[in-house]
Amino acid sequence: MSEAEDKSLFRQLLRASTVGLDLVIYTFVGLAIGYFLDKFFGTKPWLTLIFLILGIVAGFRNLIRMAKDDDSKKTL
Repeated sequence: MSEAEDKSLFRQLLRASTVGLDLVIYTFVGLAIGYFLDKFFGTKPWLTLIFLILGIVAGFRNLIRMAKDDDSKKTL
């Protein structure tokens, strides 16, 4: 393998390894925002649930975007 192919492979492995971490981070950030807003406004558990769902949706949206970017690079 050439040096350019090694860098490309390493970059792909790095992006693939962050997928699971991104999903967890987005979920917990949404959960934390909702939790603290619930404490501030006293609306327990509604804002926690709403922001948890928004965090999960954002994580999957990022996952789909990464998959589309990867597919478009393979076809070129």
